[in-house]
Amino acid sequence: MIKSDDSLPELSDQSDDEEAITNDDVWDDWHQQDEDLEDEVMCLFCDEKFHGFENVFQHCIDVHHFNIKSFVEIHQMDYYSYIKFINYTRKKHPSSSELNASGFKPVWLADEYLQPCDREDKLLQFDVDDLEDLRLVLATAINGTGDEGDGSVTLTKADYNALLNKLQQSEEKVQQSADQMAQMMLDMESMRNVAKTFLLTRGNENDNTCSSSNESPINRLADDEDDSYFGSYGHFGIHAEMLKDKVRTESYRDFIYKNKHLFKDKVVLDIGCGTSILSLFAAKAGARKVIGIDQSEIIFEAMDIIRQNKLEDTITLIKGRVEEVTLPVEKVDIIISEWMGYFLLFESMLDTVLYARDKWLADDGLVFPDGCSIHLQASSDRDLHQKYLSYWDDVYGFKMSCMKTSVVKEATVEITKSEKMISTAAMIKELPCNSCTVKDLDFTSTFTVTITEDGTITAFIGYFDTFFQKACENPVMFSTGPAATPTHWKQTVFLLEKPLAVKKDEVLQCTLCCKKNPKAPRSLFINLSINDIDQSYTM
Repeated sequence: MIKSDDSLPELSDQSDDEEAITNDDVWDDWHQQDEDLEDEVMCLFCDEKFHGFENVFQHCIDVHHFNIKSFVEIHQMDYYSYIKFINYTRKKHPSSSELNASGFKPVWLADEYLQPCDREDKLLQFDVDDLEDLRLVLATAINGTGDEGDGSVTLTKADYNALLNKLQQSEEKVQQSADQMAQMMLDMESMRNVAKTFLLTRGNENDNTCSSSNESPINRLADDEDDSYFGSYGHFGIHAEMLKDKVRTESYRDFIYKNKHLFKDKVVLDIGCGTSILSLFAAKAGARKVIGIDQSEIIFEAMDIIRQNKLEDTITLIKGRVEEVTLPVEKVDIIISEWMGYFLLFESMLDTVLYARDKWLADDGLVFPDGCSIHLQASSDRDLHQKYLSYWDDVYGFKMSCMKTSVVKEATVEITKSEKMISTAAMIKELPCNSCTVKDLDFTSTFTVTITEDGTITAFIGYFDTFFQKACENPVMFSTGPAATPTHWKQTVFLLEKPLAVKKDEVLQCTLCCKKNPKAPRSLFINLSINDIDQSYTM
């Protein structure tokens, strides 16, 4: 019950012919209005439903020890931040103890939380502005302090009706705003799709030559519509696959834990942090501060992971593109990132690491992994060739060999068999991550392979090796080659449309040209020449 301040002057005298309405009557009728909502309001933390906002708020206090109204006031929420908070809680399901924790940051402020999980969510219809408006209306409606001496107040019937009218208007305003925001989000998504279609279809169709481009790779990436790329990393499955890849994850862990002298009291930047596993390793290795950056939605789960492991004082996560964010520090001592894609360079994430290196890395800082190399090896695997190409010679009795030309242009990703390799391996590109530039990522390499047995080459197999060496007391490396333990990267298969017969000890003169697709810079154009054979591929 609202209590009056004894120091408040009497604002008006109640007319004899007006029905006196006490503040107890106001709140009783207000709650009745609240409880008469057509639909029940679901609790913020469980599936229980109640008639009216006040019953839900009281349930949250009694059962979950969380005062929604106090939380709103503490964080000074306006209407839009309140909507985001409700949507964030519905989507991410933080516990009430997490929200009540000292220093909990308003992670719900991202615009994505304007889109409700359920447009009919009645909790969204509570107007936080009413918390202040009700106090003002009640204060100006005071007719006296009552005769009971208990500090109660009375309202005129006109003020009471005005108060109920205010409630109805507020509910209508909330519903209208929610509908407008939902439509706005749909319109924005439509605009993104139109822009993406335009960007991916513009340009010269003959751009897939191996000549160097003068256009800045960073600018190309900024112009490219990356929603689908970052969106793919918002799904839990892809992160589970990467974390379960022991070669990948344990190599990073071993490098960090076995070289703690590199991380002790240092500032570490984790690019494309995902679930934040590398940030967690770095923090446990003694880093003074770790900053993780990721543009995908998984970063909100990573924030929960950081809090769950009580490392929020050490690890700070930032959602956004590296090229657009601002760091809380001027320089960092170490940059770590798991940026490698198929055939090492697919996805073009190394471009972003190099951008961060040039912008934020201290003069004596280090990038890890500090080196990678790309390798090619000839394979004789007729079963694999049949799977993708020979199949088209006879499809249920019909010839479809015309499909081969299109199929062979797409490099594939498979786990290949080491016993099917019939040549030496050639290193075609070496990338020192502390010194290479973005221009080095478009390259042409001339190399030779020596045939190790008589046979027929059906494909060339591409893979990469990764090194953690510089300044390390305990260097670590791993390979994604056919002879190594399989990883989620597998190997990249460049099929030959026509298999090539070869003899043992024969030396093949080869050239590989690799460049980004100017219309989709996360993809690659690759041209491979073996003796007189010349084939082009896309990734």
